[in-house]
Amino acid sequence: MDGKQKAVWITGASSGIGKALSYEFAKSGFNVLGTARRIELLEEIKSELKEFSNNFHPFQLDVTGYNSIEKFYNEISKLYQVDCLINNAGMTSFKNAVDNSIDEIQKIVETNLLGSIYTIKTVLPDMIEQCGGTIINILSVVTQKIFTASSAYSASKSGLQAYTKVLREEVRDKNIHIINVSPGATVTPIWSDGVLNKYSDRMMKPENIARLILKLYSEKDNFVTEEVVIRPIKGDL
Repeated sequence: MDGKQKAVWITGASSGIGKALSYEFAKSGFNVLGTARRIELLEEIKSELKEFSNNFHPFQLDVTGYNSIEKFYNEISKLYQVDCLINNAGMTSFKNAVDNSIDEIQKIVETNLLGSIYTIKTVLPDMIEQCGGTIINILSVVTQKIFTASSAYSASKSGLQAYTKVLREEVRDKNIHIINVSPGATVTPIWSDGVLNKYSDRMMKPENIARLILKLYSEKDNFVTEEVVIRPIKGDL
């Protein structure tokens, strides 16, 4: 790891909480490796960052393909030491279980659960070797409460929570911080225009969540904030 610059890798960096995280970390002086399926949206972020644009490095990447993730990581790790991985890429369908197609379920699980496991598997050996690092998973309040029309989404997010809780215990002696953040309703493109028009005034802003996550990452003492649940002050929708 000698001579390499530290970097923060954010998946799903092109919109919503991921976009807000990209701005927050880049403007705070961090090298941000922003990945998403739509490179044009990442390029827009780089342009909008203006004087901070050199801190943001956009890469097209679909987290559902392990071989592509492995190839990406092998290349960027020649230049950067990924000190923090933020698993933010996600999708849902807002359908009852009986109406979800197998294809929809597969895409949700592949993106939210397997995609995050794939990225963790790529960074973990180096974090263990360097005896340090942070993995932050953007989960959801569905890990805490039952919401109908979200069975596949709930399964994927709860599965990732369970996976990383076990992982946390396995790597405690390696100084690796694993933080699960479960936000409630937030103004992001995952919601329909109808929901946003009706409820956006009471929903959380991704910028505020990004600021909190930066604070969590910046905690470098001999403690770690392990599980964080964030809800709108007026409660769930």
